Amino acid sequence: MVYQLLNRHELCDYYDLNTNPGQSQRITVRKDKFSFLEDTGIQQELIHFKDDSTTHITFYLPQIHCSSCLYLLENLHKINAGIIKATVQFTRKEVDIIFHHNILSLRGVAELLTSIGYEPYISLQQLKKAKPRIPRTLIYQLGVAGFCFANIMLMSFPEYLGLEKAEQELQYAFRYLNLLLALPVLLFSAEPFYTSAWKSLKHRFLNIDAPIVLAIWVTFLRSVVEVITDTGGGYFDSFSGIVFFMLIGRVLQDKTYQQLSFERDYTSYFPIAVTVLKDDTEIPTALPSIKPGDTLSIHQDELIPADGILTKGRAYIDYSFVTGESLPVLKEVGELIYAGGKQTAGTIELLTIKEVAQSYLTRLWNQADKPAQKEKGISFVHLLSRYFTYIVFGIALLTAAYWWAVDTTKIWPAVTAILIIACPCALLLSNTFTNGNILRIFSRNGLYLRNAQAIEEMAGINEIVFDKTGTLTTTTKHAVDYTGDALTIVQLEAISALAGNSRHPLSKALVQHLGRKRIPVEQFRERIGKGIEGSINGSRYALGSQQFICGTKNPTGGTRVYVSIDGQLKGFFQFHNFYRDEVSALLTRIQPDYTLAILSGDNENERYQLEKMVGKNTTLLFHQQPQDKLRYIEIEKEKGKKIMMIGDGLNDAIALQESDMGIAIAEHSNTFTPASDGILDASSLGKLDRFLLLAKGNKQIVIASFVMSILYNIIGLYFAVQGELSPLVAAILMPSSSLSIILLTYGASGIYARKLQL
Repeated sequence: MVYQLLNRHELCDYYDLNTNPGQSQRITVRKDKFSFLEDTGIQQELIHFKDDSTTHITFYLPQIHCSSCLYLLENLHKINAGIIKATVQFTRKEVDIIFHHNILSLRGVAELLTSIGYEPYISLQQLKKAKPRIPRTLIYQLGVAGFCFANIMLMSFPEYLGLEKAEQELQYAFRYLNLLLALPVLLFSAEPFYTSAWKSLKHRFLNIDAPIVLAIWVTFLRSVVEVITDTGGGYFDSFSGIVFFMLIGRVLQDKTYQQLSFERDYTSYFPIAVTVLKDDTEIPTALPSIKPGDTLSIHQDELIPADGILTKGRAYIDYSFVTGESLPVLKEVGELIYAGGKQTAGTIELLTIKEVAQSYLTRLWNQADKPAQKEKGISFVHLLSRYFTYIVFGIALLTAAYWWAVDTTKIWPAVTAILIIACPCALLLSNTFTNGNILRIFSRNGLYLRNAQAIEEMAGINEIVFDKTGTLTTTTKHAVDYTGDALTIVQLEAISALAGNSRHPLSKALVQHLGRKRIPVEQFRERIGKGIEGSINGSRYALGSQQFICGTKNPTGGTRVYVSIDGQLKGFFQFHNFYRDEVSALLTRIQPDYTLAILSGDNENERYQLEKMVGKNTTLLFHQQPQDKLRYIEIEKEKGKKIMMIGDGLNDAIALQESDMGIAIAEHSNTFTPASDGILDASSLGKLDRFLLLAKGNKQIVIASFVMSILYNIIGLYFAVQGELSPLVAAILMPSSSLSIILLTYGASGIYARKLQL
């Protein structure tokens, strides 16, 4: 059935990618199995996004296992025209599907997947919980191996201790019972190693499971021969121990790695907050604390963190993060707005109907990757591990040849021990676990990086570029003076309402100075780096730079926000910046090790104070528009500089995108920006130098764990080639080496972090 379907749509390349792709289709699925997906309430729980024509959904497909699966699923659009796009998240066994709901229903999508062998796993009771991480079959295999190993050991004691000749028949019985107990281990418990080794061989590649499988079969066959020929009791205890301890190591490694993935996907990954309205009071609230029924105030250019109903204002939602379409979608009061969009026209209020989906926001962030950079060199760790199995086979053959000439009784003990003791797993785990723990330490201290690659980028930085307003200066403290024509209370309230629709630091400071007024603003418009304007009670208000309001530029005036009403200049608000408490000390500490630059959109009124903090060797540029900041980054990169840009994520978005490492500052606002590689809580800016040191220490820890793994293999192989290491001891040492690497990476990174007071 599946072949006919693939052949009809010219997708038979599926069969070229693997020798035996796919899964058995002998299980018949009821025709009405997915009828529950026609229920509107259930659809709402599952769907990420829906507009007039398309629906976005993610299904968990436990059947995904090879490259053929990926090929077939990502070509679903060729099988059914209702599918627009399917993207497989291979490690999570998930597929993100965008489909035309006017052509194909949600139920139809599930039935289509089932028809080609990928029945979706849907558990409505577990929608808000993590998926089952360790397959139940693996636990059963571990249990069977443990039971058989324990009993084989018990019945091997008479063999070890010796029996009288009169009890020889009992010895034969124990040997054959051990043989019977070894069969479930061979045929059932060892199955994960067979599967992995077979898949690698089909791709003409030897992975580490290949020598493990060889060791299992060599040990088993030798034991069978000894029992049948009555020359000994065999090594059934060692054989079952190999499988048992290898499975324990695999379960522990998987559990630890999945725990790291779980934390990154589902905990409070972003240090951003959103404004929650309670009794007409605006309360900044962390995203994990938002519950269904809360009323959110979403400002201009803020991300919508949860699905909700629009209760106030007119929404123009930019869903480009979700759909790639940048044209804003108009939403009126009473309409449903999905998480992941960005409000582009003033402030709106939203009644949440679902909790914040942190994993969904993380996925949006990761999808908005920077343009692909030059392909980097292959890590020596991966090169070594790639040829590790060939090296192991080579050592085993040389050892066998040596003992064939010297002492044939040591061939099997030596060869089997070599095949078991050698393990590149620890080499690969060292990088994975170190990066995972460093990411967790960073997030605990207010720095949230997009992925592990960002740690390496951070370690290579040699120039740091700061934005000034909202980055080095705080948005919570400002001395504000007004100069100009007298303004009425009504006009001041209107100015506050207009400023309240923007998340620019000076707008926030102005709202704090005047007091927030919730007055409807129509035709709101914000020109990035210039100013804002909108209609209030029939009058046109505008706030912004002198160039924006007056058409002229005065280079000596301090930080000012000019005001016009109906095109008439009224005056300006003068701001006196307050630098964050830790900024001066931070700049002093990092100046010897990094080239520094400060790019400000303000005038040069702050030059003297900045030079006192950073010295005259630091580049200070003023009157910098977003394009000017971008141009500076491009010029410095042409000089060979590795640049970290730290800004507020609004005016600095394109500069953050262009830099090697872009960090967006978050201070009590929903400053999510896909242009950044990381988000830094404003209160943690003073820890920047320690973050940079920890990123550099990350590489040293990886190298140390790599050296430890190499030494382990050298020492283990030294004893193994001499035939002095039993397969059972080797099977215990192999997973313990991986666990020791985990302890080293966790311990070393944790100790270094504590030393840095992180």
